Amino acid sequence: MLSHPGMTIFLGLDETGSPASTATLIVIPNLTRSMRPYALIENVVSLETHRGRGFGKAVVTYAIDAAWQAGCYKVMLLTGSNRPAVHRFYEACGFVQNKTGFQIRRSA
Repeated sequence: MLSHPGMTIFLGLDETGSPASTATLIVIPNLTRSMRPYALIENVVSLETHRGRGFGKAVVTYAIDAAWQAGCYKVMLLTGSNRPAVHRFYEACGFVQNKTGFQIRRSA
């Protein structure tokens, strides 16, 4: 997984050096926008015991910065959560909810 081109996994460590949060950034080549890539952030997870301490925001911020450094014109993410606190978290990271997302999943 780590050798997949365009993929970076960010790991936030707590004060003891133990994993506290993660975010995955995928930089995707693009045909439009002067062929500037775009990025997708997935797998934003913080240990429940570490939530509200800035670990999640730190890994998301690093992922966004890496996308800008890669020349991306936008960074997207989707969440399946309907919890207002989760939406506020992403808004505090700079995201704006202004698109309609669709997905299809493979049936078993």
